[in-house]
Amino acid sequence: MPQTISEKILAAHAGKKAVRPGEFIEPKVDLALGNDVTAPLAIKEFRQVGAKKVFDRKKVALVMDHFTPNKDINSAEQVKFVREFAHGQKIVNYFEGSNVGVEHALLPEKGLVLPGDLVIGADSHTCTYGALGAFATGVGSTDLAAAMITGRLWIKVPATIKFVYKGKLQKWVGGKDLILYTIGRIGVDGALYQSMEFTGPVIEKLPMPDRFTMANMAIEAGGKNGIIAPDKITSDYVSKRAARKYKFYSSDIGAEYADVIEIDCSKITPQVSLPFLPSNAKAVTDLGSIAIDQVVIGSCTNGRIEDLRLAARLLKGKKANPRVRLLIIPATPLIYTQMVKEGLIDIFLAAGAIVSPPTCGPCLGGHMGILAAGERCVATTNRNFVGRMGHVKSEVYLASPAVAAASAVKGRIAHPEELK
Repeated sequence: MPQTISEKILAAHAGKKAVRPGEFIEPKVDLALGNDVTAPLAIKEFRQVGAKKVFDRKKVALVMDHFTPNKDINSAEQVKFVREFAHGQKIVNYFEGSNVGVEHALLPEKGLVLPGDLVIGADSHTCTYGALGAFATGVGSTDLAAAMITGRLWIKVPATIKFVYKGKLQKWVGGKDLILYTIGRIGVDGALYQSMEFTGPVIEKLPMPDRFTMANMAIEAGGKNGIIAPDKITSDYVSKRAARKYKFYSSDIGAEYADVIEIDCSKITPQVSLPFLPSNAKAVTDLGSIAIDQVVIGSCTNGRIEDLRLAARLLKGKKANPRVRLLIIPATPLIYTQMVKEGLIDIFLAAGAIVSPPTCGPCLGGHMGILAAGERCVATTNRNFVGRMGHVKSEVYLASPAVAAASAVKGRIAHPEELK
């Protein structure tokens, strides 16, 4: 029976030859992830049912990234609670302090998520790892607790929508623009509880950072997961990082899809998602003059070294507009180190930027860049809901690092070509 890549991975982890959409299964997980916001709830459930040990101390990852460095007493107490659990359970992959990074950039970088894996995380953007050809999905804290105890996940097999990206990418268009355009086309519930399989000649040439960006935002269309079949680009990325074996899966010819959507990428220009939904995507050139107060370049969506290089290229020799706070947030310590070695930090500081340690920070309205009433921010993050980055009367506009950098200089939402 022909299977999609998602169905194959789920079947393999459930010990079945095949699975069908709508079927309930209980597959084994390769990694269960929690952070400083969601792990405390999971740990409380873990203890409430009387569990004594995690199923595998190497297959649980706890990343203290959302409010790091601790922003207040409550966040410090949460981290302490998780830290003591991690130490008591001898969790191998516990990250805090100088080794912490934004979880969905950190774990692939460390080789902890690999092609063919089944990964769950008590964070909705766990779907990022689908860029590697893994089945990765966000779960609630109680599901995380159950997985930490049993090593299994109870799940309904999702149907799959196949997205076929054709044509030639225009200048300045990358993974962020593709996914914003896609969400704009199908809506925030257009792939509700379905696997979003990204395919086509454009995807086959797309660099790994752009793939991570696309898979990261599958949840913004309601997707259960986003996934890209692994290939040489994937192999080049994981071969130097993987500490264990992995397997490449791909969809069979004749596999059944709930829908097939073709997208002509040659018609896509740099995109911006206006408040208050990621689906409110428009071309930058279709916008009027929208003044801004802040720019954030970072997050699990666009905080990788390639994103920072692109922003630095546009900002070199220029200054951020005096009325704009420009925040640069590298996603991991390694990326921070690369930024320093390559001189990118000098470019950012000369442009008037504030450089932060790796953190989720402002993405969820945590800290390091909260907005006041009436303020507008262009961000390379993944959500722009009401109050997402601060006051309920503030606004967040989602964009690529190129658009964000250009906007920082112009003091309004701007196309990268305006800096030439």
